[in-house]
Amino acid sequence: MSPHVPVMLNEVMDIFMSRVPLDAGAFFIDATLGGGGHSRAVLEKYRGMRLVGFDQDESAREIARERLAEFGDRVRIVGENFIEMFESLEDSERDEGACAALFDLGVSNMQLTTPERGFSYQSDGPLDMRMNASGSSLRAWDILRDCDERELTRIFRDYGEERNAFTIARAITRSRTTGNLPATGAELTALIRRTLPAPMQRKMGTHPARRVFQALRIAVNSELDVIPEGLMGAYESVRGGGAIIVISYHSLEDRIVKRTFRHWTEEGYGRTLTRKPVIPSEKERESNRSSRSAKLRAFVIDDMKRAIRA
Repeated sequence: MSPHVPVMLNEVMDIFMSRVPLDAGAFFIDATLGGGGHSRAVLEKYRGMRLVGFDQDESAREIARERLAEFGDRVRIVGENFIEMFESLEDSERDEGACAALFDLGVSNMQLTTPERGFSYQSDGPLDMRMNASGSSLRAWDILRDCDERELTRIFRDYGEERNAFTIARAITRSRTTGNLPATGAELTALIRRTLPAPMQRKMGTHPARRVFQALRIAVNSELDVIPEGLMGAYESVRGGGAIIVISYHSLEDRIVKRTFRHWTEEGYGRTLTRKPVIPSEKERESNRSSRSAKLRAFVIDDMKRAIRA
């Protein structure tokens, strides 16, 4: 099993050490457990700490169980999306309240490097992209097959911030009429490369297919829609004085987190720790490619916590 390198681990641990109420036996929530790298570091540092980890991806849960097995009953892993966070806590956990909740949004390295999952434009896997393959039937290929030119343009523009959304959408719809609709990541990447002029691709500053793949992944998994509900669930699950920490990887995610924390601060639900997003150190960006676009924001709930929802 390849080593898992958690993004911005030092920054996350700094918040735990300086801002999180770490009394004996407290528990924290990892809303996006993935490979369990962040959680492992917290459990090693704080011997009495307990974890409730959420991940809708069965493969990720299996990996996390293996990597966190040594912590025994200090770990409870829940096979749900983080929007089910508060409802999935046990009664005693709701009464106690978590000391912190951590979100590491986006696609994991494990998902990107598993060709059959279809997340990567650098592999020849099928265009799937489902984070919860057992709970959802919508695949990226279904979107390419069923959406018209206007809807594909909207998806690529709104979810990928792709400037050439219309041009790429038109190329995809035309490929359907000739029976050449891309079925794999490599085929879709090749179509995009054929569609966009070479000088334009050189000026993009990134892989020409990256934004389209991002857009399809977001559409398949409703990623932007679940963030506000997930943050609300975290607020309800974390006790007064506790922290909510979010790592995002593109401006669409970060904008939602920023707007939510700013609103909560204005309403007096607590305070934002990060006036500007924290970014990885230059050393980390050089050594861990996954961290290059990462931004961290954190919010501390007021000691006298009050309900947001009636």
